[in-house]
Amino acid sequence: MTNQDLVTEARTLFPGGVNSPVRSFRSVGGNPVPIARGEGPFVFDTEGTRYIDYIGAFGPLILGHAPAGVVEAIRRSAGEGTAFGALTPGEVELGRRVIAATGLERVRFVNSGTEATMTAIRLARAATGRAVLVKFDGGYHGHSDGLLVKAGSGVATLGLSDSAGVPEPIAALTAVLPYNDPAALAGWFAGHAAETAAVIVESVAGNMGLVEPTEAFLEALNTVPRAHGALLIADEVITGFRFRYGLSGLLPRADIACLGKVIGAGLPIGALGGRAEVMDLLAPLGPVYQAGTLSGNPLVTAAGAAMLDGLASGAVYSRLEELGRHLENGLNTAIRRAEIPACVVRRGSALTLFFRAGVPASYAEARESDTGAFSRFHAGMLKRGILLPPSQFETWFVSAAHSEDEIDATVRAAHEALREAANA
Repeated sequence: MTNQDLVTEARTLFPGGVNSPVRSFRSVGGNPVPIARGEGPFVFDTEGTRYIDYIGAFGPLILGHAPAGVVEAIRRSAGEGTAFGALTPGEVELGRRVIAATGLERVRFVNSGTEATMTAIRLARAATGRAVLVKFDGGYHGHSDGLLVKAGSGVATLGLSDSAGVPEPIAALTAVLPYNDPAALAGWFAGHAAETAAVIVESVAGNMGLVEPTEAFLEALNTVPRAHGALLIADEVITGFRFRYGLSGLLPRADIACLGKVIGAGLPIGALGGRAEVMDLLAPLGPVYQAGTLSGNPLVTAAGAAMLDGLASGAVYSRLEELGRHLENGLNTAIRRAEIPACVVRRGSALTLFFRAGVPASYAEARESDTGAFSRFHAGMLKRGILLPPSQFETWFVSAAHSEDEIDATVRAAHEALREAANA
């Protein structure tokens, strides 16, 4: 079966031919690439074409595709049963590792990052007796109704529905503030503290492209909500275990942290954790209901434990920093030679090449990027065997399975693709 055959059939089976929108390549044009398998830093399409991969399942594959220890853990666990609907030793093993690494007092495993943030918000509302949630423009925390909102016209405004099927009264329970704006956060609480249950934020924004938080913004996040009796929810679905072993460390005063991706080695999982006094409000101890038949699934927890064991020494993170810096330096050189308005934002093994002259500090600034130039660049990289996330507003991920050879090949491709994008 060819790539096109698979894409054509998929369009008769799934809305838009995909089961998650970004896979459609709609924002970059062209046909999506169906991936048949992965190995180390590479993926292969259904026709056998090999690509150097920087999607990495959008973050969790720190050790690359199909690392031997993780594959063996899944194989061994599958031979003992795939689901039980009961407490398992694997849950305890993974829970022990997560708590030891993060300092969280209690965790609850769920099946996705969306479930983790959705439950964290419910928990915060129960803990505070308040209804309103604060998020930041461009921050993505899953697709539950109350989080599919966009900013209104004001600097600090209650959200408007950003998806059909989300009733306005639900969207109106979420306030949307500009990212990296401590004054807007303080101003919101000055007028709305009594109704605000929680603030939710990515420790480093990864869904408007990679946008770093300023020190002043981090200070406000770590102090302002608590001063007004609201909780701080740290969305570490991408950042947890990506930059170091454990949480990112940027939001040490968070009341609830949400995890995902890495702690399941790419299998479906999410988690929320925090202080025992907050977490014990969850059923069966408390009045906040949450449940999931597949939560703590034995295959997932086996894979996650193997992944965390591979990261625990910290050596992987030093290597990832080297590789990430190598890629950043090479891309910056390619940008200068192409004389195109673009910049690279990197933290550790995560980065974004923005097609704008200056580093963005907010989603509004990130949106100023030339998405047409990115689409041309994406196509140019793809034809040279480099698979990038199919959106200007997604983050690239380097894995420990990449080597200098793959980084150098990527930079050579970028030299050519950037010149093409500049000349078009």
